[in-house]
Amino acid sequence: MIQVQFRAMGTDVAVVAHNEGAIESTRHWFESAEQICSRFRPDSELSQINNRQETRVLLSPVLGAVMREAQDARRRTDGLVDVGVGSAVEAWGYDRTFVEVADLNQAPARQQVPAWSVSGDSLNRPEPIIFDLGGIAKGWSCDIAVERGMAAIVSAGGDVRSSHTEAIVPIADPWGNIITEIQLGIGALATSSTTRRRWKVGKGEAHHLIDPRTGSPADSPILSATVLAETAAQAEAGAKAVLLLGAEGLAWADRCSWLSGALVVWNDGSVYATSQIRQAA
Repeated sequence: MIQVQFRAMGTDVAVVAHNEGAIESTRHWFESAEQICSRFRPDSELSQINNRQETRVLLSPVLGAVMREAQDARRRTDGLVDVGVGSAVEAWGYDRTFVEVADLNQAPARQQVPAWSVSGDSLNRPEPIIFDLGGIAKGWSCDIAVERGMAAIVSAGGDVRSSHTEAIVPIADPWGNIITEIQLGIGALATSSTTRRRWKVGKGEAHHLIDPRTGSPADSPILSATVLAETAAQAEAGAKAVLLLGAEGLAWADRCSWLSGALVVWNDGSVYATSQIRQAA
């Protein structure tokens, strides 16, 4: 096995594979997915759709698959994870790649999340809407790379998918300290945090995780949430939902049959987890 790291989708992607050819296939796959799903590339398919006014749009097979995954995430989380928050994300200042984000003098007006649905490869929306596929697209891309046999383990911006029975994933707190190592094996996990991408808005701060219920950055006592699931896309959705739910997050995760464990770091540095979490010896 060899391990290589490269940049894609605005984050570091680490790949464990059997040979250089598999690494290059994974790299090419991520570049292709980014070209389709990026909110920041003006020539991407997603950007073109975000700028169009039609209420019904035909999606390419790749974007259709990602949007169906996003729709499933919204269903699984009862609307807590909704890629239709793009207008709110941009209104709060995250309207360009993060290294270029500028502080705002004041908070924006509340942005509602418009209705949308996907049927097959058709996107339906009663009004224009801006989609932000960042997290879902990263997790889904990890899933496809592993499911298609390009890699044994893929990690992208906190999302990990593994087909390696001995895979162990270190979990760091928001300050960079390793708090545990999770014995992942075959499966996936994702970590969502409100501490990594922050900027000033008025006298306060904002971050990239928008709560669809308020149209504002999430106000949660949880600084980071890590969730285990069958796929990285599902884990990504679960981690965001746990963080958004705050004090109710771990109990919600415990009730979800599609999740297999959750761990959170509280705003005072305390660490809590569900009983299913398997720590490495």
